[in-house]
Amino acid sequence: MNELIAWLPAELAPLPRYVVALAIGLLMGLERERNPAAKAGLRTFALTALLAVLTSHLATVLGEPWLIATGMLLVGAMMIAAYMHSPAQADGDPGTTTVAALLLCYGLGVLVWQNEIQLAVMLGIAATMLLYFKPELRGLSQKLSRRDLLSVLQFSVLALIILPLLPNQNYGPYGALNPHQIWWMVVLISGVGLAGYAALRLVGQKRGAVMLGLLGGLVSSTATTLSFSRHARANRALMPTAVTVIVLANLVVLVRLSVLAAVVAPAVLPQLLPVLLGGLIVGGLGAAYGVWKLRPQGDPPTLEMNNPTELSTALGFGLMYGIVLLAAAWLSDWLGNSGLYGVALVSGLTDVDAITLSSLRLHNLDKLTVDVIVNVITLAILANLGFKSILALSIGGWQMARHAVAGMGTVGLGLVVTWAIIRGFSA
Repeated sequence: MNELIAWLPAELAPLPRYVVALAIGLLMGLERERNPAAKAGLRTFALTALLAVLTSHLATVLGEPWLIATGMLLVGAMMIAAYMHSPAQADGDPGTTTVAALLLCYGLGVLVWQNEIQLAVMLGIAATMLLYFKPELRGLSQKLSRRDLLSVLQFSVLALIILPLLPNQNYGPYGALNPHQIWWMVVLISGVGLAGYAALRLVGQKRGAVMLGLLGGLVSSTATTLSFSRHARANRALMPTAVTVIVLANLVVLVRLSVLAAVVAPAVLPQLLPVLLGGLIVGGLGAAYGVWKLRPQGDPPTLEMNNPTELSTALGFGLMYGIVLLAAAWLSDWLGNSGLYGVALVSGLTDVDAITLSSLRLHNLDKLTVDVIVNVITLAILANLGFKSILALSIGGWQMARHAVAGMGTVGLGLVVTWAIIRGFSA
């Protein structure tokens, strides 16, 4: 934009801002033009955006900032008067959405004049999407239960109220305990779990075993393994479905860890991602073969999950993360890498997220190298797969477990082979 302005004569330098505002107005107006009940369409939104830039331009030239507020008041009054003097709509829509959208369009025009062009364009596109997807958003709100809304509110408390209040300082031995960082990990895990939980509630229960396994792995692969091992024991006809769900849920763990590493310590990804991809590819081929061989049919049983944003769950993970982080720092300092690997094996049995995030945190503190982190995470995943294999065998029985263990074994095989290949090249 600045390059374009430099090529224009001085008297036409503001022209690109008018063009951008006009484009935003046309975009929003195009969507409103499709709504017969709207009193503002393509031309009204485009003219309003131009008016916003013009009033901002005049306010700057004349030194009268009140012109901007006056323009917004006039636009709002015009739209309110238009709806007041028109007959009521058959659907009872008072037209407040169009009024709000037009005022937003005016505000975006002002932003464009203030040279916040990228922000204005992004907000304009987001607003148009909100207007366009009205039926889908309404359907989504009707599908949400009171419990689902409570989950969103609880996550908002975790992320927007508790997190900003915690001190961002290192405490304790080795400076490993940082309340803000610990709770940020809680928010991150809760957010990933909430995304899977919401998707599971909306679509997962009706889309078959494959979708249920993928979404169940986002929320909790351990809970998914436990639940479907019980289903397989109670009803042997559900064995193919249970195996498919369990293997896919544990395959998604690798995707979860890739996302966590990308958010917490992106510098680790170049060495960690190939190992995770190896497990994902080999495990994915094994899972595909299992689905083809077992041919799960029918609707799978309901997968009941605890709300991942409940305060007790969040506090439990935060406490576990803090303990693992402190133990990892202490044993790494005392026993070297062997102590850290011991922590990975023990903590990875029940939760691979805590040791993964702890090792990434220690890397950010310059206490661990990337090679050690890759070893730690690989060991933790293998321990976790071993624990879930025992879980499937003890609860689901041999008939189901032999297929589930074989599927999870392909994931572990892919991890180990890829890790060994990378080690061989780097040696």
